[in-house]
Amino acid sequence: MNCCEGSGLLPLEIALEKLLKQISPVGDIEKRDLEDSLDAILAEDIHSAIDVPSYDNSAMDGYAFNSQDGKAGNQLSVVGKSFAGSPYPGEALQGQCIRIMTGAPVPKGCNTVIMQENCLIDRDTIVLQTDCAAGNNIRLAGNDIGKGQLVLAAGKRLSPSDLGLLASIGKYRIPVRRRLKVGLFSTGDELRLPQQSLDPACIYDSNRFVVAAMLKRLDMEVLNLGIIPDEPEALRRAFQRCKESCDAIVSSGGVSVGEADYTKDILDEMGKIEFWKLAIKPGKPFAFGKLSGTPFFGLPGNPTSAAVTFHQLAIPALQKLSGAHPQETLSLKVPAPDHIRKRSGRTDFQRGFISQNRDGEYILNCGIDQSSGMLSSMSRSNCYIKLERDRGPIDAGEQIELIPFDRWLQ
Repeated sequence: MNCCEGSGLLPLEIALEKLLKQISPVGDIEKRDLEDSLDAILAEDIHSAIDVPSYDNSAMDGYAFNSQDGKAGNQLSVVGKSFAGSPYPGEALQGQCIRIMTGAPVPKGCNTVIMQENCLIDRDTIVLQTDCAAGNNIRLAGNDIGKGQLVLAAGKRLSPSDLGLLASIGKYRIPVRRRLKVGLFSTGDELRLPQQSLDPACIYDSNRFVVAAMLKRLDMEVLNLGIIPDEPEALRRAFQRCKESCDAIVSSGGVSVGEADYTKDILDEMGKIEFWKLAIKPGKPFAFGKLSGTPFFGLPGNPTSAAVTFHQLAIPALQKLSGAHPQETLSLKVPAPDHIRKRSGRTDFQRGFISQNRDGEYILNCGIDQSSGMLSSMSRSNCYIKLERDRGPIDAGEQIELIPFDRWLQ
């Protein structure tokens, strides 16, 4: 048993493994129009029914002819034109060429294209200025996608380029996983909405806005219940409503050990807590459990703690729940520019800002305030400085791991 487990703190890696084992993808499939499929999760493998391109075509504006006539100095007669959407209908014979535009079909009898800049042009004749071999400047049918080829695999989150790719093979109605619905609320008598006046000893609710925005970027529907007061019965009603109509539940606040922190107690009463309290900083009081099979993620109340734990733990789980393939995390190794304070015992996700100088070297600013109550540290950062659980203070020059903020945070 390590020190973290001995003190009741579960290491991050073990927590994530336990959490993901409890999650099974939602199986419902729906058909969406291509225009409505951005960020949807593809439910089936997509194979192409056609070649792309479907015909040999010119890679540039120029002249098409047979490579037998492709010696520099040869003079060829221009006998027609080929445009994209309006191909030349005949065949080019020996000594003839066809004026051709980019993307236009290569006419019968032609197997090479010369750039117009490499020709001397005199009305209806051209003189080649360079040798031209067979296949020059021609894009062959199927050189992008072959008929029957796997284009996109099930589990792919559809990007803008994916939508264009599907359009290029004539796909319009796309089989995707059903969009998840996530219940979301904040807890705390001290919380106020941004449009309300701020009473003494109160703060504005920011956690819900951070989480809701990330859920929308995950292409998930949000049932936003707003602020729930520190009253057990109000919490029971919120949990019950989410359990009946949502695929997952996210709350912030109420999972610590204060006298008014009822979330954990209500969850214990209505469902089952799988784990609580992690060896992570910020974000120790994170809870995960289930209510009648519905996953629940209890985020800490401190704004940075809520953002980090949702990003590091809830998002991987929600992606699996949605049927998406897990996304690899990009990380960089750089020398610490300064001394970094760190106590052994918890994996630390400090915030930093990475940039490059004129020589292409990475420059890290790690002087951002690391308080878990300061959400401004997330807004001013573009990366995590991830420091291992068993590591202590870091001296300047020691190698550290940077994880650039991904699309969910940026």
